[in-house]
Amino acid sequence: MSETPTNTLQYRVDGQEDAPVLVIGPSLGTTWHMWDRQIPELTREWRVVRFDLPGHGGAPAEPFTSVAELGDRLLATLDALGVQRFGYAGCSLGGAVGLDLALRAPQRVASLALVATSPRFGSADEFRQRGVIVRANGLEPMARAAPEQWFTPLFAGAQPAIVEWAVQMVRTTDAACYVAACEALAAFDVRESLGRIGIPALVLVGSEDQVTGPAEARTLVAGIADARLAVVPGASHLAPVEQPAAVTDLLTEHFAGTAQESSGTLTVPPLPAVPAPAAEPVPAPPAAGPDAAGRPDPYEAGLGLRREVLGDAHVDQALADDPDSALQELVTRYAWGEVWGREGLDRRTRSVVTLTALIAGGHHEALADQTRAALRNGLSPDELREIVLHTAVYCGLPAAETAQRVVTRAIREETTPPA
Repeated sequence: MSETPTNTLQYRVDGQEDAPVLVIGPSLGTTWHMWDRQIPELTREWRVVRFDLPGHGGAPAEPFTSVAELGDRLLATLDALGVQRFGYAGCSLGGAVGLDLALRAPQRVASLALVATSPRFGSADEFRQRGVIVRANGLEPMARAAPEQWFTPLFAGAQPAIVEWAVQMVRTTDAACYVAACEALAAFDVRESLGRIGIPALVLVGSEDQVTGPAEARTLVAGIADARLAVVPGASHLAPVEQPAAVTDLLTEHFAGTAQESSGTLTVPPLPAVPAPAAEPVPAPPAAGPDAAGRPDPYEAGLGLRREVLGDAHVDQALADDPDSALQELVTRYAWGEVWGREGLDRRTRSVVTLTALIAGGHHEALADQTRAALRNGLSPDELREIVLHTAVYCGLPAAETAQRVVTRAIREETTPPA
């Protein structure tokens, strides 16, 4: 283990110093110990570098804002170790890091194994909602849900000690770092870029994985030119824990195909240049185009921001309720593209201003929607209650009392963990 500055990651190295390097990345909510049962076999041939996500396993709680930033921190860590070329295996979020490195630093990655990984993890709404629940309730709801998501019922019933160990990994994670990771996964989407990956890849998935299952694995195999699929029977999301021998055998076979030097650096023939696919022209929204001053139309940026803050379901319903789209165009282009998109205030502050204005105006339906948006923008339930209390002074007690009921109901609906 190493004390690390904020631009690098907590890591552990096992194996001989002159062996070729294999880097292994963990899943969200786990630590490098999820790979413990692979290490004795892998270190026969490789120098294995494992890392912890920020705020996981006692690592410094320095949240990252994107999968690419996490990849940059990993590369900085490997630079400090003198590692230039390496094989890479990652599970779930760790696999997303592998995809990012294969796209942005292909000269560094000799071979790739993607375990329980997807080019797009669910929907942005799902991960932002998970972040809202953690901000309001801490990590206990995620810890309680982990066994069902990570293991098959048969394994969970037969291995209660391992299940409890997994639950404790989640409980001891820093909540802010967990939320930041959720936000990073919400924005992660490399579906259109898979054709640019020219690195040999093993796509490994548990047959019973309900989080990133065989369908997502097949999407990776279809998109990556040199990829093969391995389905592990009787395994769910944390296949390396549930079926360690099968996963170890698959990893050993896959990485054995990489040409190696004894210098501790993996070497393969130079990768052929893979031209990026031609970009498809994106049709402009109605009335889109530069304005009289030559500025780009803000509609698309506004629509993306509106979806991030209010959620896809809300925006889709609003668009469906306005068949001629004129009002929704106005809202999207100017309220979201022009005003919410400005850099003068952050999203939290804009939420505070918006809630106050809605309380003053008595716009209760919009207040409920914007309460949910404020939770997505990082405001806590306690902060929302303080806003309502403050408006009692400036907007009047009746307005604040009604607002309190609306805000409390919206908070309850948004932060109650799934049964």
